[in-house]
Amino acid sequence: MNNLIFNNIRTILLLLFAVAGLNLFGQPAPWFTDGKFGLFLHWGLYSQTAGDWNGHPTKGGEHFMLYERIPVKTYAKIADQFNPTAFDADRWVQMAHDAGMKYIVITAKHHDGFSMYNSAVSDYNIVKRTPWARDPMLALAAACKKYGLKLCFYYSLGRDWENPDVPTNWPTKAGRSNTWDYPDEDAKDLNKYVENKVKPQLRELLTQYGPIGIIWFDTPELITKKQSQEIRDLIHSIQPQCMINSRIGNGLGDYAVVEQTLVSAARKNWEACITMSENWGYNRHDHNWKSPELLVRNLIEVVSKGGNLLLNVGPKGDGSWPAESQQNLRAIGAWMKVNGEALHGSSVWNGHKEIAAAQAAKKESDKDKASMKDAVNDATPKEIVSDYRFTQKGNTVYLFVRSPASKAIDIPELAKNKLAISSISLLGNTSKVKWTQGKDNLNLVLPPGQKDEIPIYVYKIEAK
Repeated sequence: MNNLIFNNIRTILLLLFAVAGLNLFGQPAPWFTDGKFGLFLHWGLYSQTAGDWNGHPTKGGEHFMLYERIPVKTYAKIADQFNPTAFDADRWVQMAHDAGMKYIVITAKHHDGFSMYNSAVSDYNIVKRTPWARDPMLALAAACKKYGLKLCFYYSLGRDWENPDVPTNWPTKAGRSNTWDYPDEDAKDLNKYVENKVKPQLRELLTQYGPIGIIWFDTPELITKKQSQEIRDLIHSIQPQCMINSRIGNGLGDYAVVEQTLVSAARKNWEACITMSENWGYNRHDHNWKSPELLVRNLIEVVSKGGNLLLNVGPKGDGSWPAESQQNLRAIGAWMKVNGEALHGSSVWNGHKEIAAAQAAKKESDKDKASMKDAVNDATPKEIVSDYRFTQKGNTVYLFVRSPASKAIDIPELAKNKLAISSISLLGNTSKVKWTQGKDNLNLVLPPGQKDEIPIYVYKIEAK
């Protein structure tokens, strides 16, 4: 009887939480699954050095403190020059909004241990150590509220090169920890770091800036399952709606992360994070920028397989954005203004052979762990080929014709015996679409005179 009562109470509570839109028990919130597109911002002291150290280009991007074995006291001097007078939170968030993005994830603390917000836990932060002496997260929180975007925080969990109690063992013992300042790995007390820095700083981030959409952890390293669970409980004790990515470790996240690559088959509850060029943080030597066409292709690839795309911008040390980042986002925004309805709120097309299927949390966690990259490691596809993808909303199927090589397109998946079609229209174009549905395929003809910066066309197909 007691078990029956407990189960009934549990069921009622789950229903209440679902109605309230709360994110509990390892499921992404509706705003996340519907939003599809977010902005990643890697901004920190590494942005000020912009890929140089002591007169030479560095390796490792924003990880250069590790690669160059720079003592904390020396690295900290970068903060003396960090004065981002060009920072404009309203402009940052407006750019994301106009590009069709629904959330922003910004580095509150990266591996170097420097906090990009006003932390009472550690004076190693942007307010107390830089001449700028301001908290950018306050302005970003206000701008996100103004434009209707979710503010989310990146937090380096198992790496912190400023803290003396953080060991790591990837790929071998002491592989990614600060052993030049703190050489005795065995003397390090990870729990001391978790209790004295991680938990108090998470409390700050969750109480100083209003509602937070995601705590986006990175590199769990040696974090134990008990520590992951305690951290998850802490977050939800303050903000029950806040999502947590899988890099909290130990299979306790709400969704999986795939870094600098894409997946081959549809799945549920995942996000791909990719760069616009090679680096996450701003690097003046990085000129390998992806085109708007390639980035939109990546967005479609991710969403058509049931995921979200988190696209990165690395602001400069002065707070401005690289011109290439701005140009890309403007072009993507123009395309999204016409075609965004086919992505936002969509799902994997259930008529396609790649059907999203629920996967075990452990399997997702293992895939995520294997996908973690170190520094510069972009494995996203660069080739542009003529192909097509699908999404769905109710009885509406959206067909994305990507980089077509000809005006006539045959779609075998939309043959007469596979889908009964009542109408087809081309988003952003009032011309009548010429189409013929046969037993073997659907034949479409693109309207003449189509010359677009991003030659990706979206057909809205209404099923009978």
